[in-house]
Amino acid sequence: MPIRLLALDIDGTLLTSRGELTARNQTALQAAKQQGVQVVLLTGRRFNSARELVLQLALDIPLVSHNGALTKNIETLETLDFHPLAADITREIIRIGRACGVDMICCDDPHGMGTMVIEGVSEQNKALHRYLEKYRHSLVEVPDLLQYVQRDPIQMMFSGRCDPMDEFAMELERAMDGQIQLFKTRYRSVDLTLLDALSLTASKGESLAKLAREHGVTPDEVMAVGDNYNDLTMLRFAGLGVVMGNAEEDMKQMGFAVTGSNENSGVADAIEKYILAAS
Repeated sequence: MPIRLLALDIDGTLLTSRGELTARNQTALQAAKQQGVQVVLLTGRRFNSARELVLQLALDIPLVSHNGALTKNIETLETLDFHPLAADITREIIRIGRACGVDMICCDDPHGMGTMVIEGVSEQNKALHRYLEKYRHSLVEVPDLLQYVQRDPIQMMFSGRCDPMDEFAMELERAMDGQIQLFKTRYRSVDLTLLDALSLTASKGESLAKLAREHGVTPDEVMAVGDNYNDLTMLRFAGLGVVMGNAEEDMKQMGFAVTGSNENSGVADAIEKYILAAS
């Protein structure tokens, strides 16, 4: 059955490690679109940090951000699908984060461009400092996150070195006892893990399933491409799940198709093999 809907992760998948869209990936995407394939980006990024890329690619389908918690129209900013994290649960997550001494970001403002709310960041977390500096226009610092959270935000986000984040994820999962979902994005090469705490109803897979239904597309007509653990729900929904060559080894042993790395236009490889060559 031909592919009618192409679902792509952004970082580590569509873009290189330097955040660049290769000419070959861009050409392959345009060729797929010319054949009538609809393209959607589903990312762990915040809406605002992914919006520019969607505008550049001139995609018709709304942007799925925050690992499926928020889907918005990139031009009108209309909120099309939102799975908020309940305020009382968010406050409990903050208490646990404080007790464990981790750096926390509360992602808020779902109906605007989005804000990152913090109460401070440890000096040693250089990667997070660089990230916050890059998006300083979206940053709000408050003296007390517990007092700030009086309404349901989008999500809570954590970042740090891989092993400590793995330990914190286990502690948070145990303490929250099935009240939240945790999505992990791990980059072993730079010893960095991003951990997202979301509502139980939010995931890339659920968002992709909804978009497929709205466009009259069956799972067998969907190809999804990703590189990390937060992509697993959409890879499992798609009739054809494709894992990037730069993914961790255990992901490449899960039975999905494997393509080239993000540095070598692996998305273009997959499009050429499974969409263009099959037409």
